[in-house]
Amino acid sequence: MTPSSDDRTFTLYDLRVECVEINGDPVASYEVGDYFEVHGEELVFPEGQTFSMYALSSLLPLLPAKQRESTENDWMTTDTRVAGPDPNVGGIFEITRIGEREFSHDDVSGEDIEQESQ
Repeated sequence: MTPSSDDRTFTLYDLRVECVEINGDPVASYEVGDYFEVHGEELVFPEGQTFSMYALSSLLPLLPAKQRESTENDWMTTDTRVAGPDPNVGGIFEITRIGEREFSHDDVSGEDIEQESQ
């Protein structure tokens, strides 16, 4: 996933975030099997599915890091399960890398980066 030094592109993983367990009172607005995907900066929900903003708040800080390449010993690579914010619900979510997507810096940022002279 390393971009070549002569272009302005970078690669991010697409992610799938899925509720895989509920170990407490099932009073949350999500159920086991509910999911969303992350494609670049976009959250993509299946048609008609909603998702708890409280559960989302526990997941959002991790997603940009999970989209990026990390070494095999980094916990961002090895740890895929995340607890939801309500201990009474006990929701567990799994973040899975499902694909790769290439982006051009110029398409996603207003900052100009200088090309290194060769």
